[in-house]
Amino acid sequence: MPSLIFKKGLDLKREVAGALAANYHSALIAEIKANDYRHVAGRLTVHLAREFGFCYGVDRAVDYAYQARLKFPARRVFLTGEIIHNPHVNDRLRAQGVRFLSDAGESWAALTADDVVILPAFGVTVDELVRLDAVGCTLVDTTCGSVLNVWKNVKRYAQDGFTSVIHGKHWHEETRATASQAVQVPGGHYLVVLDHAEAGLVCDFIAGRPGAPTRAALLDRFRDAASPGFDPDVHLARVGCANQTTMLSSESFSIGEMFRAAIHARDGEAVARERFRAFDTICSATQDRQDAVERMLADHRLDLMIVIGGYNSSNTCNLARICAAKVPTYHIADPDGLVGPDTIRHRDVATKAELGTSNWWPAAGPVAVGLTSGASTPDNLVEAVVRTLERFAAPA
Repeated sequence: MPSLIFKKGLDLKREVAGALAANYHSALIAEIKANDYRHVAGRLTVHLAREFGFCYGVDRAVDYAYQARLKFPARRVFLTGEIIHNPHVNDRLRAQGVRFLSDAGESWAALTADDVVILPAFGVTVDELVRLDAVGCTLVDTTCGSVLNVWKNVKRYAQDGFTSVIHGKHWHEETRATASQAVQVPGGHYLVVLDHAEAGLVCDFIAGRPGAPTRAALLDRFRDAASPGFDPDVHLARVGCANQTTMLSSESFSIGEMFRAAIHARDGEAVARERFRAFDTICSATQDRQDAVERMLADHRLDLMIVIGGYNSSNTCNLARICAAKVPTYHIADPDGLVGPDTIRHRDVATKAELGTSNWWPAAGPVAVGLTSGASTPDNLVEAVVRTLERFAAPA
């Protein structure tokens, strides 16, 4: 029997509202928003980005997960993996008895028709969905609408004979799910490029530029990031660009233009118009958060910037990239990263390694801090950071 699937919640939104508010909301952050996104405490001034934290898709996914646990108190409830990239939120769900199939000791093979499985905001691959449907699990689908929009475009590319070039991380849950949409269409193919450097290699091959990688070299470079049977000589004839929804929008746009130019160089303008497609598939919440930090950096003189969110959160990492180009920036996974005024534990934007940095906090005088958080970071963690900064800035 096909799985029963809930796609619009489980009619328990009101019943879980109190728990969600207690676990994730903040009166202080609401107060700061009402005060023109500015908070002053002694020598400390905090400027809060005007768009930050939980987006609609994340809020909805967490809401549905809480509803699922309440709806099925006597049944095993699983998530295929992290519901969002925030350890605080995921650990809250574990504490409620939600089990993660990505955790050690859990097994997809042990699932039964009596189990409830929550599909995360990133979505799941077509093969994973088929597998769950075959078992007959009850499914709670929290896949973000912005992700579904990308899937629609990628499927259309495949149906029209275009290879999807996806700007994203080939190992990321969302990108794997998106890529699977391309290959479910007979003859569909995809290639995932991480950044300008990888895009440049492919574009050099397309345009036949001097020094371009050989077919063999390209296949080796993208052996983990291309569809089975991908042949660059054949499957780069027609290209449709898409992206992981949480990538840096300016980079995705630039990569799209690189592919447009490469196909133009190979085929000429008239033919290129028929062999290249692109749609803006950065989600609106990601774009809004990126625009908000750009505005804050332009409007305020800041001594430093703090970005809060999981180290594996793509949208958070990209916020940190934007800020680091303008002001000293510290990407912390959670408030515990603020070890003390003498040490901060953070992810370095350039090396991507976690560092412990000393002498990061101004010891005296006024200090202006910019603050934002990724789309998977709840307001209560942002409040905890503000309270810690107040303590650091207080007179000795």
